[in-house]
Amino acid sequence: MTSCSASRFIPEGMYMLDKVELEIDNKAVDVSLLEPYIRQKENSKWFSALKVPLGTYALAGADTTKWINRTLRKMGESPVVYDTLQAQLTCDDLSIAVGNMGYLNAKVDVETRLKGKNKLSLIYHVTTGKPFFVHSIRHDIQDDSIAAFLKNVGNYGSKLRDGKLFNVNELDEERKLITSLLMDNGYYHFNKDFITFSVDSARGSQLLDVTMHIHKYREDNNSSAMLHPRYSIRSVNFSGGDDGGTHLRNSVLKENTWIEEGRLFSSRDLQRTYNSFGKLPAVKYTSIRFQEVPDTDMLDCNIHVSTNKPNSISFQPEGTNTAGDFGAAVSVMYENRNMFRGAETFSVRLRGAFEAITGLEGYQNQDYEEYSVESKLSFPRFVAPFLRSSFRKNSSASSELAVSYNMQNRPEFHRRVFSSAWRYRWSNLKRTKSYKFDLIDLNYIYMPWISSTFKEEYLDNAGNRNAILRYNYEDLFIMKIGFGYSYTGDGEACRINVETAGNVLNGLSRIADFSRNGDGQYTLFNIAYAQYVKADFDYTKVIKTGALSNIAFHIGIGVAYPYGNSSVLPFEKRYFSGGANSVRGWNVRGLGPGRFRGVDGAIDFINQTGDVKLDLNMEYRVPLFWKIYGAAFVDAGNIWTLRKYEEQPGGEFDFGEFYKQIAVAYGIGLRLNFDYFILRFDMGMKAINPAYETRDEHYAIVHPKFSRDSAFHFAVGLPF
Repeated sequence: MTSCSASRFIPEGMYMLDKVELEIDNKAVDVSLLEPYIRQKENSKWFSALKVPLGTYALAGADTTKWINRTLRKMGESPVVYDTLQAQLTCDDLSIAVGNMGYLNAKVDVETRLKGKNKLSLIYHVTTGKPFFVHSIRHDIQDDSIAAFLKNVGNYGSKLRDGKLFNVNELDEERKLITSLLMDNGYYHFNKDFITFSVDSARGSQLLDVTMHIHKYREDNNSSAMLHPRYSIRSVNFSGGDDGGTHLRNSVLKENTWIEEGRLFSSRDLQRTYNSFGKLPAVKYTSIRFQEVPDTDMLDCNIHVSTNKPNSISFQPEGTNTAGDFGAAVSVMYENRNMFRGAETFSVRLRGAFEAITGLEGYQNQDYEEYSVESKLSFPRFVAPFLRSSFRKNSSASSELAVSYNMQNRPEFHRRVFSSAWRYRWSNLKRTKSYKFDLIDLNYIYMPWISSTFKEEYLDNAGNRNAILRYNYEDLFIMKIGFGYSYTGDGEACRINVETAGNVLNGLSRIADFSRNGDGQYTLFNIAYAQYVKADFDYTKVIKTGALSNIAFHIGIGVAYPYGNSSVLPFEKRYFSGGANSVRGWNVRGLGPGRFRGVDGAIDFINQTGDVKLDLNMEYRVPLFWKIYGAAFVDAGNIWTLRKYEEQPGGEFDFGEFYKQIAVAYGIGLRLNFDYFILRFDMGMKAINPAYETRDEHYAIVHPKFSRDSAFHFAVGLPF
């Protein structure tokens, strides 16, 4: 029906391109490498089956003055009209591409097959012929100084080898490799155009003799050939804004400059210098220029650094809605981006919030108030003793001191939280690997007042499952140390985090014989401190299946263990399952631990937490039309406790049983991709439910019930 309705947009005597195929007679050639050379492709399909974008376009009327017709055409996709010229150019491009892979006698033919009155399919037939191999590699270096330099360097990573399949792309990579090597070693004027290749073959042979030529330097076409000049740095000079000042200390300028006097010119050092200044919050932009010193092989380096205005104040109002209770909040932040003329960032943020709470009975005050102050001082470098200058310079690092105080007054309780931390963040020069180290992170939680109604109904009521709840409404001191590592590469990402708390304090407690409370816990200033270890691992792999479509795989594992001075993890350190970034057949915090089930199936946000977490996800992502993308997913996972808690029956981890308690969900989703952010809508359905009362609930995929098994999620960004 879509094809018929879209055919009215095809001019008389023309054909709509219905399908394009690529057939090749050699399995050694990867077909996916040739697909980009196809100039015309059929209309896109949803999930490789339905041409919905074409159908959307076909719904539009001919009158483009009507907004509905313009909108449908913009959202949809116009039919692809077959162009014989584009088909012939595709044959030429494919022939060249296959030839560059080593099949120099390749031939490409195109076949057309009519379908109905005005549709056709295209089939490109590629015949590769016999492959050609590199017989020998010779070097014709006309510049003696470069010849001597390359001889001293030895193996510089060249991939050209005798006996390999001939590949033009590898020749181009060789040009880039040598050019980069020479430009990093003083050859300021060198570029890859000075390198050419010639290829000879004996008649009737598939063996090729490859010669690489490195030509002498010419300033222009009218200049005579000469040896390539090799430059060193004579001086490095800094300048700033209109007044000429950089507003940064000389030590900071030198620390972020890789170009040094007396060293050979290096394009790598130039890029590193740009990167170093680019990460400084105080720097607006950087311009680096080199000037040749007449009649010498020396360069003067002039670095112009323009800085931002140091001070800024921002004001941010907010509207809040918590379970139907409306409120408002406001934040004011002051920031100085160059506190000590070293690009240090100092900020102070004040926030106040108010919410009128309704529906609470037995409480005197019905309002919620929150006030907080947070201050940070960030240094764009390592601030630590005993670090080598080379280590400081080879890392894109920052050091941060943070202090905050938060005051919450609720009808049920008053809470005060004081936090302070000293943190390090750094990454490698390519920014593919990043690290974080929380040298010390202190959190003091103080509960000055708890409503008698709240205590009677929740904390002191023996009939409620409240041991975990009660633990999280007591004064608590957390002193933790943490380390994290993350890697982002070609289609994959990995994240590892480890943190531990209370070990230093526990050692001091035993040495200094700290006092204990009624539960036998050591206390500091009459406050029990938390002791635990926690480790998290996340891995995501994205495999491309088309120009914009892909399949994403994700695994997330987390383990946290309370010990020593703690028998329960602090609430904010516990794991939960379900929600937009977990097993999407369940609402947030609605799954687990194990086969635990809330009263009457309701979510129990305190008890549905655990010490172990497992997430397994697979998602197929595909463009639909306009800025809308679709997804189909399968999720699996759950959480468990490492100890047996009476409040969480069925939640303890057991190697012999845990795999039977893995929940499974499936679903579909829509993403609105606005480039700078993504709005995500997912609908998940339970497939296997470990917390069941009936067989129908257990295997919901066989006995689906929408009202019981569905969950809808709205989020910003991709789930993993």
